[in-house]
Amino acid sequence: MTSGLWELVLKGVWVTIQLLVCSALLAAAVSFVVGVARTHRLWIVRFLAGFYTEVFRGTSALVMIFWVFFVLPPAFGWQLVPLWAGTLALGLTYGAYGSEIVRGALNAVDPAQKEGGIALSFTPWQRMKLILLPQAVPEMIPPFSNLLIELLKGTALVSIMGMGDLAFSGNLVRLALQESAEIYTYILIVYFVIAFLLTRVMRGLEKKLKTGVGKPVGSTPAQELSRPQTTGVGGAVS
Repeated sequence: MTSGLWELVLKGVWVTIQLLVCSALLAAAVSFVVGVARTHRLWIVRFLAGFYTEVFRGTSALVMIFWVFFVLPPAFGWQLVPLWAGTLALGLTYGAYGSEIVRGALNAVDPAQKEGGIALSFTPWQRMKLILLPQAVPEMIPPFSNLLIELLKGTALVSIMGMGDLAFSGNLVRLALQESAEIYTYILIVYFVIAFLLTRVMRGLEKKLKTGVGKPVGSTPAQELSRPQTTGVGGAVS
């Protein structure tokens, strides 16, 4: 390929990364807000959060992009630029999937931990901040990593708006060169490299978050047996 065509592909990579970061941030915010709401003590809050989750999980991300970019503007008299339209549609859609990850991780925390917070007179927010989230967040990372990779692949859907992402730019190069196999192979490789880097970053984040949770990192069974065991009333036995 010529330098001009390579420049077009590189611009597409940059647009894809921008869209991925923006939509991932929105999806993360939606995931935690809706996921926490689904564990709320008030039934109306749980109902509204569940309704949102079912609606956005049950609809196509492609159709949602059509709605945000082509249907809503005439109805409200405004037009979003493709980047923000794609961010809104993908962020809301994948945030619905992420909310189930958050809800499941929070419900998986040992009930005794929640009861301990109640016994200490913690408010619901204090229990969430100091007890539930520190234990639940590390367990969310692996499924969130998978969801992030799915979101990366989902960014290719914005090409229907004429947005110059990697998929759209690659198609333009294919039309210019009439070389489908070569161009689409390059595109697959680029997506794989980005996904691989994201996976490494998420695994590093998982290890960092799990440090200090449970038994000390690197402790052996012999070390665990040699540690003083409490009697449950403040004393210790060897």
